Amino acid sequence: METNWPPLPPDINSSAAPSPFLFSYPRLFNISSNLSTQSVPFQGSSTLVTAVISLTVFMVGLTGNTLAIYVVLRYAKMKTVTNIYILNLAVADELYILGLPFLTTQNVLSYWPFGSFLCRVVMTADSMNQFTSIFCLTVMSIDRYLAVVHPIRSTKWRHPRVAKAVSAAVWAVSFVVVLPVVIFSDVQV
Repeated sequence: METNWPPLPPDINSSAAPSPFLFSYPRLFNISSNLSTQSVPFQGSSTLVTAVISLTVFMVGLTGNTLAIYVVLRYAKMKTVTNIYILNLAVADELYILGLPFLTTQNVLSYWPFGSFLCRVVMTADSMNQFTSIFCLTVMSIDRYLAVVHPIRSTKWRHPRVAKAVSAAVWAVSFVVVLPVVIFSDVQV
């Protein structure tokens, strides 16, 4: 098998002038060339398509998660252990959904126009969504395991009061894990 790749220089880290090969493939070697990297808004139709898809996800996700939260909170019969975990998952997803227009705007404009405070809020909400969703799904899996495999023995643990305490612990642990994002998020100039 024969390739048409240009030969590599003997020592990439040498102090000699870099090969034109490296400037032809800057992403391959993670080398920044001195080319202009100024961002241009709406650079191609893919950005516009991504924005339309993101805003569609925003509208559908906001509606669906808000309805799930409303139904579980509104009706007393819906306050079961499983539904409490679903409620927490919907709240976590709502955090991400509420930040989606900001992230879409950043993607379209290729810079963050909202300032440092909103950067920190959106990044914190996004990170909280990631960890809280993972932890909620883990707790839901454990709850389903207990309900199916140990239905009699697990009745003392499967109460709404315990589910609320576990959910509060999930949010607290998620916040501790996300604390570096809260502290260090900022807009890069």
